[in-house]
Amino acid sequence: MIMVMKKMIFGILSLLFLASPAMADDDKPIKVKEMPVAAQEFIAEHFPGQSIAVAKQEGSFIEKNYDIIFTNGNKLEFDRKGIWTNVDCRYGSVPQAIIPAPITEYVKNHFPDGKVKKIEKENRKYEVELSNDVELKFNNSYELVDVDL
Repeated sequence: MIMVMKKMIFGILSLLFLASPAMADDDKPIKVKEMPVAAQEFIAEHFPGQSIAVAKQEGSFIEKNYDIIFTNGNKLEFDRKGIWTNVDCRYGSVPQAIIPAPITEYVKNHFPDGKVKKIEKENRKYEVELSNDVELKFNNSYELVDVDL
């Protein structure tokens, strides 16, 4: 009896495991007003007047993320709460108000001609890409931990 139950549980878990990749990549186009309020406010404050080409929700029923692609090529990524995780302004620069002050100060002092064209944050750690293709990584105390020239 125990052996049969173990096989049934193993079978069910196997099916769930095999089905999860199909469910995990569930992208769907959405309207900006369907995004979390924090994301809507971020877009309105930092990217006013920019035309949105695509807004989409990514993920499964467990983990959701949101992406915005503007017609000028700028891209934004948000977590499930609508907090930004990635801002990519490949043909311009990231709005100054988004960049933490210590990172702005570091860039200004060490790369005065460099503009931040991309910033990504994960657990309060930041990766910054400059217009001169220098990549900087900062820890959660905004201390530089890696440079890729």
